[in-house]
Amino acid sequence: MREPFLERLEKRPLISDGAMGTMLYSKGIPFSRCFDELNLSMPQLVKEVHLGYVKAGAEVVETNTFGATSSRLKKFELGEQVREINLAGARLAREVAGDDLYVAGSVGPLGIPLEPLGPTSLEEAREIFRQQIAALVEGGVDLIVIETMVDLQEARQALLAARDVAPLPLVVQMTIQDDGSTPTGALPEDFTRQLDGWGADVIGLNCSAGPAGILETLERMARVTAKKLSAQPNAGLPRTVDGRSIYLCSPEYMASYARRFIEVGVRLVGGCCGTTPEHIKAIKAAVRSLRPQPARAAADVRSRPVEVMQPVPLERRSRLAGKLAAGEFPVLAEIVPPKGCDPTREVEGALYLRDQSVDAVNISDGAGSTARMSAQTLAAIIQQRVSIEVLLQYSCFHRNVLGIQSDLLGAYALGLRNILAVTGQPPVLGTYPAATAVLDVDSIGLVNVLNNLNRGLDVGGNPMGTQTGFLIGVEVNPYALDVEEELRRFQFKVEAGANFAVTQPVFDAEHLARFLKRIKSAGIARIPILAGVYPLTSFRNAEFLNNEVPGVSVPPAVMERMRKADTGDQARAEGVKVARELLGEIRHLVQGVQISAPFGRYAMAVEVASVLREHAEAANDQPSVAGRRAEG
Repeated sequence: MREPFLERLEKRPLISDGAMGTMLYSKGIPFSRCFDELNLSMPQLVKEVHLGYVKAGAEVVETNTFGATSSRLKKFELGEQVREINLAGARLAREVAGDDLYVAGSVGPLGIPLEPLGPTSLEEAREIFRQQIAALVEGGVDLIVIETMVDLQEARQALLAARDVAPLPLVVQMTIQDDGSTPTGALPEDFTRQLDGWGADVIGLNCSAGPAGILETLERMARVTAKKLSAQPNAGLPRTVDGRSIYLCSPEYMASYARRFIEVGVRLVGGCCGTTPEHIKAIKAAVRSLRPQPARAAADVRSRPVEVMQPVPLERRSRLAGKLAAGEFPVLAEIVPPKGCDPTREVEGALYLRDQSVDAVNISDGAGSTARMSAQTLAAIIQQRVSIEVLLQYSCFHRNVLGIQSDLLGAYALGLRNILAVTGQPPVLGTYPAATAVLDVDSIGLVNVLNNLNRGLDVGGNPMGTQTGFLIGVEVNPYALDVEEELRRFQFKVEAGANFAVTQPVFDAEHLARFLKRIKSAGIARIPILAGVYPLTSFRNAEFLNNEVPGVSVPPAVMERMRKADTGDQARAEGVKVARELLGEIRHLVQGVQISAPFGRYAMAVEVASVLREHAEAANDQPSVAGRRAEG
């Protein structure tokens, strides 16, 4: 009869099993299939993998439930089978382990971004983990292994959920990069202290690159905790051969590192991706001859205080920021990146707009929709060649959160200071319907990333030692189908750190006024709002915007005016006239304007903006397009 898990660890190291996915794949199960569901549909195959590791010498058998949370199972339309899949996984492992070996309930990351980077709250994440862990405990596991964790806060929610369910031993394992930090930037010393303080019984590493990097990081972890350590590395980096992933670390190489793991304090050792029963057999043979290491002395586990930098004052972040802070009425015009690699026309357009007293140009981000130059590249080119300030629209689609962070740091190094954070559109709206979408965070999460960078913190909340000074803009849609949801999201954006907002194109002054009153009555903190204005070019253009562009609504009266004007110069003149009338009506409602230049017709944007000068002259003010103060 087995003794309690933690008591056994006090006496000698235990050998865990290796990769489940690697073995299932080798037996013909494609990666496109839900491995966790095999607990129900192919239980004998799962037991066969478990049995192979037990025969190799594994003393801890992990359940086939790494991805068996509702958030991951939903992708396979199995979200309602969390209990059944986890219960079956625990029972299958127990049948193989018997009474002598330990069964560890495997709990992996949720696969969805948590607040502040995503819409899932910490409490929601905790409940998702709680649901899975409760089924594992019901199935008879001896301990819980929370593994392959990237986000330290997500690991904490899993840890809290496990403590909510049952007082079982708890192993928490992070995954690391080559430098020992997590992908979100947490240093080994920091995440080890945190997990120790939160009550993990065993703290360790799994997955990652290979045993060499794991060993170096374990040595750093051992200096700041007296808790037992664990190690389950990959069998090195995979190499693709004939479409299959081949891991290069031999069983003998893995076994040699297992000995070193034990020497630095590891008491639970096994393998992750690419490891097989042969690796576990070699590790068992290598560890069997080692004497137990003496318990390490208690370490100082106090967390290092996070060094948050004071953000750069708003008015000093950019010229645009200074105008908004001073209550001026900036005029922006939109430039769309070119198809191909020649920005000549866009640079000439920016020169023209600058000479016509436009304050800044907004470079729209249509990343992935067609073969266009990146918005960030064009923004840097224009700002450097034209000396006009740029507002870079940055979309979350097509970018993971680490790539977003790299892009933003690079943009700041290039001199870009103004960011319009948008969620963006999926690539199926572009010319490549087969393209896939990446969406780690939405615009709310992006604002949080920007706000962190402005305070000298990376996406994981770790100090960088330097900081950005971005002016952070967001979009708000007066024509949203669900106005309450739009207001709720806008409030989240403001709370996350947005400094100003730009509306979707508006065509109705009364509608805009009602929406702005809704913002005020909702108690949302006031930030400058710039109205989006779009001069229509034809009746067909108006029809397209009204029916096919999300968030745009053209009133019937405007549609009728454009229908009568039809096409050509007369239609463009009518579109400018409509936009000028609208801007004259709304100039007292907002704190600036962004004017589109449809199809690169920058003169239309300038003609619309000239109405501000005319009103200023009529009021005996300075005849400046961009220098008029907004009233109210």
